[in-house]
Amino acid sequence: MDTRPEEQQRVMKVQEIIMRAISGKISWLDASDILRWSPRTLRRWKRRYETFGYDGLFDRRKRRPSPKRVPMETVKKVLQLYREKYDGFNVRHYHEKLKEEHQIQLSYQWVKTALQTAGLVSQRTRRQRHRMMRERRSMAGMMLHCDGSTHAWIPGAAWQPDLIAYLDDATNEVYYARFVEEEDTRSMMEGLRDIIKKKGLFCSLYTDRGSHFFTTPEAGGAVDKTHPTQIGRALAQLGIEHIASYSPQGRGRMERLWRTWQGRLPQELKAAAIKDINGANEYLERKFIRWHNRELTLPAKEKETAFVPMSSMIDLENICCVQEDRVVGSDNTVSYGHKHLQIQPGGPLKSYSQCRVKVCEHLDGTLSIRYGPRTLGWYDSNGQSIKAPKYKAA
Repeated sequence: MDTRPEEQQRVMKVQEIIMRAISGKISWLDASDILRWSPRTLRRWKRRYETFGYDGLFDRRKRRPSPKRVPMETVKKVLQLYREKYDGFNVRHYHEKLKEEHQIQLSYQWVKTALQTAGLVSQRTRRQRHRMMRERRSMAGMMLHCDGSTHAWIPGAAWQPDLIAYLDDATNEVYYARFVEEEDTRSMMEGLRDIIKKKGLFCSLYTDRGSHFFTTPEAGGAVDKTHPTQIGRALAQLGIEHIASYSPQGRGRMERLWRTWQGRLPQELKAAAIKDINGANEYLERKFIRWHNRELTLPAKEKETAFVPMSSMIDLENICCVQEDRVVGSDNTVSYGHKHLQIQPGGPLKSYSQCRVKVCEHLDGTLSIRYGPRTLGWYDSNGQSIKAPKYKAA
């Protein structure tokens, strides 16, 4: 079979003209004029077409008809029925009519291709959306992007971690990047806390619709902001707008970052003989992020910054954590993750039985129980009572 593009083009044109003549769209004399063939030549090609069946339904390499080919009489009947009785039906509707009323069992794709080739229905192509380049924010801190990437980041490693990063929309500066076991709520909150401690509060965060960022009732649908995730709740408490991305094009800044880093970082880690996550994180902080911020950033349009210093009234550690509502038992214990957290006596109430409290699981693994603004106790990861850490409110 000749696979040259020009030959394939010629065969497709011949096939289309013959199908149009079979369907009655044009006469056979018109078909011979279009192809610049004599009527005798056209009759010979018509007989060959009838012998070998509809194009694509026989194996041209074996030079014999495919056992699955559709008989020419069936082809003629399908095209004739559409032209004489079902003109104007869409392909799906006509396909159903063929099965239900005429007992012609053909695939939808075959019927669609036959009708389009014969010129009985139009070949509609999906129009691409006209996209405009989005201008960067004018000041640093107005919008941050964050995302995670799964890739073979550490060459030769038996297990590959995820890499998460926070990027400024205005300047392309990376404020935080770290290899983690898995991109999840805690790993993203650690980055959020680290940036706020170093830079201050920013205006908005742009993310995908991952389950740790948003609740999405229907796959691919709109997010439900009335049921925030732990990250959504923390951002709301901090006064940071959370913006959901609905297309890969909207995350172009992060996608370009990953494309650049995937082409450079694994090679650098290999050259540095780094094969574990701790060494990779050290290399990120010591060298790679600094290289990115030196070579791949650009100045913001405005010299001012949108970052606002964090107020001393903000309890960041108790915001950037996982919070769960619980009801205190009659023995003044709170059940959380197969642990029983005992509330010690000595508070303003003799008993907290049946009170609704919040259990906070902090990023360092410690736990605390909060009743309104008051902290009722601190616990280690095993649920044992401990003293309040110095950097947290007691």
